[in-house]
Amino acid sequence: MTQHPVPPATAPALSVRDLRKTYAGGVEALKGISLDVAPGDFFALLGPNGAGKSTLIGIISSLVNKTSGEVRLFGTDLHTRRDEAMRLIGLVPQEINFNFFEKPFDILVNYAGFYGIPRAEAMVRAEEELKRAQLWDKAKTMSRTLSGGMKRRLMIARAMMTRPRLLILDEPTAGVDIEIRRGMWQTLKEINAAGTTIILTTHYLEEAESLCRNLAIIDRGVIVEQGPMRALLSKLDVEGFIFDIDGTLPSALPPIDGAVLHATDDHTLELDMPRAMDLNRVFATLDGAGIRVRSMRTKSNRLEELFVRMTGPNAASQQEAAA
Repeated sequence: MTQHPVPPATAPALSVRDLRKTYAGGVEALKGISLDVAPGDFFALLGPNGAGKSTLIGIISSLVNKTSGEVRLFGTDLHTRRDEAMRLIGLVPQEINFNFFEKPFDILVNYAGFYGIPRAEAMVRAEEELKRAQLWDKAKTMSRTLSGGMKRRLMIARAMMTRPRLLILDEPTAGVDIEIRRGMWQTLKEINAAGTTIILTTHYLEEAESLCRNLAIIDRGVIVEQGPMRALLSKLDVEGFIFDIDGTLPSALPPIDGAVLHATDDHTLELDMPRAMDLNRVFATLDGAGIRVRSMRTKSNRLEELFVRMTGPNAASQQEAAA
């Protein structure tokens, strides 16, 4: 029997090296990307449509063949030891792909059976996962009757039946309302706190900033930024605020040196200013012009600003210049 070396205890949960994928017709979806995800991390993989996220996830989950490069899961080579590597991950795809004419409990138990989990153990796990997903009261209900949010939670519960060390979530909250989304966030935080590494793709940048500690932004098949969430956000030198005003705004707004101030309606102002600027100077200027601020809130998600900067219309020329 072939003996494989035991991966070091400190091996990354995911290690990708010079990964490339060229589809028929010469379309390069991945152009030699490399990244590491540490064990226990909650990691965001972000990028616009067509950036290469789905291809990367497809390769990691063994649904897409790579052209070249290396992928290791907890030190296990995906190419040479595929079956062993695949037992380490759980995947929650974008599409809801369970049988709508099965009951949630049966969906989970049958899924576990595909991985050789004894039925008695699968039934115990199914109860645990349905309770964690707040679906136990729907265990014997036909799945087609579940709401969209319930179906999404059932997908996560199914993936957790194999007790994966790495959970990959591809747009898990797409199409659900904010209340349900926040409930799912709490479930994912609990899964991560229990030791499961999570990789999340999402177009809800608030979601990524709220949940994830590290991130990579992929665009046009290359990684344009990666690192700790806080460190990357600290690079931003501009802050935005929205002011709700008492009364009606004057026809002319006072100038504020170094900042941009404009009205969105008769009672609302938007402000963009350098992070180093003293906000008290802004309030003093507005007060001097007879403008009374009733309330203030952050204008936009900081991660959204970073995302637009790295993937927006000017990003391609910046990447080429950097290369």
